[in-house]
Amino acid sequence: MYRLYIANKNYSSWSLRPWLLMRARGIPFEEMFVPFKDGAPGVNREAFRRFSPSALVPCLHDGETVVWESLAIAEYLAERHQGVWPADPAARAWARSAAAEMHAGFTALRSNCSMSVGIRMRLHAVTPALQRDLDRIGALWGDGLARFGGPFLAGDEFTAVDAFYCPVAFRVQTYGLTLDADATAYADRLLALPSMRDWEAAALGETWRETDHEAEILAAGTVIEDRRAPPA
Repeated sequence: MYRLYIANKNYSSWSLRPWLLMRARGIPFEEMFVPFKDGAPGVNREAFRRFSPSALVPCLHDGETVVWESLAIAEYLAERHQGVWPADPAARAWARSAAAEMHAGFTALRSNCSMSVGIRMRLHAVTPALQRDLDRIGALWGDGLARFGGPFLAGDEFTAVDAFYCPVAFRVQTYGLTLDADATAYADRLLALPSMRDWEAAALGETWRETDHEAEILAAGTVIEDRRAPPA
């Protein structure tokens, strides 16, 4: 069975992608949870290096084969399981392009809206760079939904491209980000997925706090509500 190494569900947007993809596509795996360690250089890189060549999460083990980086994990799974990418060639090409754009881009969204599933925030400001990212996300989501008919980005089934944008849906919820009506409805559909609800419930139950993540989040705005379990 696959072993998928992940970190804290409250913070780790990168871990969410393959975890959710495998859950949504019915690909069995053993979850290997290694939390971020407060105060450690690289938030627990020494522990992560034991299972990941990059000392980062996520990392997939398939017997002796080790695959790191969420996009590489998606491609590895696609070689072994149907439905990871759309069957239609045009939809598949679009989905791969959109997933790669998410993997490599949207730096303002990442830096201004670090993922924290369990809190609700009011941003100090929506910077021009952040607004450009939000505008691009709205346009990209609208293009996919219109081009392939929805309800998911590349058609009627949840595929890897949707998994790559699920962390954005959590950010929309956490920071109250404004998107157009179609994009907001799509984010709501992602948040309502059973696997997303399971991830959120686990995130709310975590008692770990990691100083660097917390400081990054607090620098962005004002906490309106913290729904997480009290810290240990």
